[in-house]
This record gives sequence, C-alpha cells and structure tokens, in this order.
Amino acid sequence: MDVASSSSAKKTDTKRPHTTATGLFSPISDDLLHNVLSRLPALTFASAACVSKSWNQICSRILNRPKLASALSLHPSPKVAVNEVIEKVLAEPIRPHFVVANIGSGFRLYDISKLISKKLGSSVPFIISTSSGIVGRDALTHEIKEVKWGEVCGDGSDEDCSIPAKDVNCGILLTVGFVPGLKVDVIPLLRTTKEPREVLLDKFITDIMDYTASVSDCTSPVGIMMFGDGLLDMKPIVDALDYTMPAETVIVGDERGRFLYRSENESRNVCGSAKYFTDAVALIFAKDKGKPHGIGDIQFQIALSNGVSTVGPRHKAVSVKVNECERSTWLTARREGHPEILDGQQILDDINDELGNHADSSDLYIGVTKRRKISIGSEKPRWITSLEYHGVVGGDDQYLYVSGVGIKTGDYFNFYRSDPQTALASCSNISASLKNLKLEENPKHRRHMSEVFGGFMFACCGRGEPFFGRTNVDGSPFVENFPRVPLAGIFCGGEIARGSSRLTGEAQKDNDARCTLHVYSTIYLVLSYTPAPAPAPLEH
Repeated sequence: MDVASSSSAKKTDTKRPHTTATGLFSPISDDLLHNVLSRLPALTFASAACVSKSWNQICSRILNRPKLASALSLHPSPKVAVNEVIEKVLAEPIRPHFVVANIGSGFRLYDISKLISKKLGSSVPFIISTSSGIVGRDALTHEIKEVKWGEVCGDGSDEDCSIPAKDVNCGILLTVGFVPGLKVDVIPLLRTTKEPREVLLDKFITDIMDYTASVSDCTSPVGIMMFGDGLLDMKPIVDALDYTMPAETVIVGDERGRFLYRSENESRNVCGSAKYFTDAVALIFAKDKGKPHGIGDIQFQIALSNGVSTVGPRHKAVSVKVNECERSTWLTARREGHPEILDGQQILDDINDELGNHADSSDLYIGVTKRRKISIGSEKPRWITSLEYHGVVGGDDQYLYVSGVGIKTGDYFNFYRSDPQTALASCSNISASLKNLKLEENPKHRRHMSEVFGGFMFACCGRGEPFFGRTNVDGSPFVENFPRVPLAGIFCGGEIARGSSRLTGEAQKDNDARCTLHVYSTIYLVLSYTPAPAPAPLEH
C-alpha cells in the first residue's frame, strides 16, 4: 500500500461514526447496533439492555412505541401449547406490562399460570380465564383461526381449578402488552366467605380509583377489562362502574367464565384465601403521571356489532313474580296501547305470528328498560336508565318465564331475537369505520397521526360459524383492515361493553337507556397510538 492510500485509509477511519458501545463491539456504529438489537427475541433483548448504559438507551429507543403480541396454540399438551405461544410472542423485542391468557376448559388454570409465570416472571400482572372459544393467529402457521368451544359452566372454582375428566376443549390464546405511558395492574372484586356473604362492591370501585390516583393525575382509568366467574350477577357491578366512571373510561370483558390472576400488589392476591372469594377481576389501564418525555398517547376505542333485532310491539309488565331459587322472573304484560292483560302463551303466540311461526325461545330475549336509583358509598342516590336483556325460557296460560331478576311492575320491554343478517350488516358497518380509521394513518405524516397497534374482541358464544354459516366473520372487520396488527379475540358467556364509540359515531346521551351487558354481539376494542409532537426547531 502506498503512502497516499495509507493516508486515505487513515482519513476514512477518522470519519467512522463513533459508538457509545464498549468492549468487543466498540467498532459497531449505533445505527448498526440498533439494527441488530431490534432483531433479537425478547429475552435476549432484555439481557442486551443490561450490557451497558448506552445499550440500554438504544434498547429504549427501539421500544419507544406500544406493542401488542398475541398467538394461539391448539396443542393438547398444556406445556407444549404454552411453549409455542410464548416463543411466538417473545420472538421480537417487548417488555411485558401485562399478560392475558384465554384457555379452553380442557386446560387447568393453575397449571397454565405456573407455566406462564416460569417463562415470563412472577412480577408481571396477569389474568388467565377459561373462555368459550378463541380467535387469533396460530403460533406455528400464522393463520387467523376461529376456535369455537362450548359455553363455560360457572360452577368451577378458581381455587380448585377442577375440570371434567374427558374435556377436549384444549387450547390457549396468549397476549402480552407493552404500553408505555400507561400503568397496568389487576384488581379483584371480593366477596366475604363468612355468612352473610357480602360482595365488596364499594371496596372494588375505591381500589380502582385509589390505584389510578396513585399512578396518575386523576382517579379515572383509561380502560377496564373485566372477567366474571359466572356465579355473580355482573349487571349491578358494571352499572356501578358506569355510574362512577366518566364517559371516557372504556369497559369491556367477559361476564361468565373462570379465572386466576396476579396483581403487582401482593395484598390483592387472595386466591385460596380463607377470608375472601374472588367474584371478578379487572385489568386497569391508567395514565402514567411519570410518563417519560417523548412518549405519545394511547387511545382505547370500542365498536359494537349488534346481533339482535326487535320483534313486535312494546309491552308493559303488569304482574311480576320472582323465583329466587332459579333466578328467574314470571310475568304478565300488556301490549302498548291495549288494555288486555296477556298471559305467557298469548304473548308468545303474538311473537310467533310476527316471526311467521319460526320463534325459538333459545334465541329470544326481552330487553327491559329499567329506571333505578344507584349510589356508591355515602353518595346521594341518582337515577339511571338502563337496558337489560333477559332470555325467554317459555310461557304458559299464566306467565311468561324469563331468566334473571330485577324486573318490576310497570317496566317496559321489547322482544328481541338473534339475527345473523343484522349482525352481518353491523360487521360491515364496523369494517367501513375501521377502513376510515386506516385511511387516516397517512404514512407521510405518521409522526402526527394515530396508528392502530392492537385489538381485542369479545364475541357472544352464540355467534361464530353456527350463527353465520361460515367461519371468521366476527374477526373480519379488524383483520381485513389491519392484517398485520395483532388481534386477540374470545367467545364469551356474556359481553361487557360500556363507552361511546367514536369509531362508528355512536354517542350515548345521559338520558338514553344505557346497555352494559349485551347478547349476540361482538365488542371490538381498538388500541391506537398518537406519537408525541416533535420539538419545535430552535430559532437562530
């Protein structure tokens, strides 16, 4: 090599980008190191972040946006199934802020919780629930799958985690979330074990507000994801949350199932306690008052696909009897504008005429408009108007029999039936709304626009392939518009949804009948992120 070449080489060396990394990899530029670290699986990435301060800073820049990772496995072995989904969700860099696992009744909750804790650590808050089916991407094939099982029975206990001897409903959907700018934890709804067994509703709401206040600048969380155990009527619980929380707080979930959970606050982990049963759990998402500079905002938006249509005229309850043992109601009624009091058989005959003698009580409901007083703690009671669905059990020459209690003389109600055509039209409308949301993600101005990074879906266990005649209908509005964005969906024993939908332009007025527990619906929770605005350039 001549002198000129040598001199040229020296000058080239001096122009190499300096790196803050040290040791063996000191010649690597920050850009190249960023590229390498961003391709690591999550566990290796976590180890790399501990190498040095400079590596940690690069890792923090890589994970500066929220992320949802989700996968399902139908392997009959719990150990293999958990390994498959964990390997998939941890294939890329992510720092778990929360974990949600939904399993078939053929897996034991306790076994799954041990396997997940072993892989993800014992400090991440999680909820593991038994569901009626799962929707998501297969961990091995990456294909969207809709898996429909049966309705989850509510007689299982989260303490004994027992399952039928020959249950073949095996599978797991695992979702891990990284949500910078939010704080996440699990809060249980407790019931005392001593008679009379008291549901500690006021404590539940106070715990939610106190936790939110401790990590945020307010007492109202951004979102609440709930799972009930099926033995408790969730209507008063969700109504109380609806009453307490501002309209901006989104509430979604599954009314009936079985679950295990872990909170970051050890005092809340009371599964197996001699003092308390756990009737429900809530995953709380609250704004982080210590949010680092440069982190944007996460938005929770919901949309609802309605799957029922009204049948016949409105009725008014005349005489009402309650069967507490069976948790059912017997009633007679008048059609609006008519003086005649109708028994159960007369009412059902009218509905049969409306439906052309195709009525089936298994998919028939009454939607009762209820005006009731509600209060939390020592607050003055306030009137709220709500719509509550009760399944029609049957009727005779005395009464119409419906499931559930809480109906009073003078309450008005309409009949509803499950309707695939209504559901399809509703799914189409939601798909169009999500398409508009997708079009707003302008790549040229993405730094200032929201972008969808994940979604959850809660569908009625009565929907799915038997309802529509084909698979993957419920997930299609999200998957078709955001094919590369993770979707975690379950089939529920009762869909919880509360909140105005900015996606579909649906806004609920204070004087409207608010519905928080739905039937034959699918709830979509869309998670989007708006980056923080870039700092203004300095003026010279």
